[in-house]
Amino acid sequence: MLTETTRQTLQTLVAAKKQLPGALLPILHDIQEALGHVPAEAVSLIAQELNLSRAEVHGVVTFYHHFRSEPAGDTVVQICRAEACQSMGAERLWAHACSQLAVDAAHAAHGHTTADGMFTLEPVYCLGLCSSSPAMALNDKVHARVDVEKFDRLVAAARSAA
Repeated sequence: MLTETTRQTLQTLVAAKKQLPGALLPILHDIQEALGHVPAEAVSLIAQELNLSRAEVHGVVTFYHHFRSEPAGDTVVQICRAEACQSMGAERLWAHACSQLAVDAAHAAHGHTTADGMFTLEPVYCLGLCSSSPAMALNDKVHARVDVEKFDRLVAAARSAA
């Protein structure tokens, strides 16, 4: 259920760009920026305003890993799961991250926020650091050659900064 304030925010954001060719992606980016996620309840409103089906809007929201349907934690941890990083130990790093953040690996496959709301763990499929993998990002700051010890240091620093 959307609050009246959220509904007004959505209507304002959609109205600002709905006349653009290919308006859906810019609108979704604006919503993600303003709210931190794209609420599932917003899909109908967006579809109606852009004369699209709900399935079309939902398909775009779920296709791109950038868009979240739930608010993220205070710190977003993204670990690259692409082939170059896998070949350099990303699977071990992913398993360690799930363990350290107490996140069920099955849930984290699509992004999962810890119970305390402090961390969101998400898989990504290339951070552009293939030659210095495995890679991860903490709140969009990219880190190269991340092993479990470096992961622990980065997460500890994020915890202490909170």
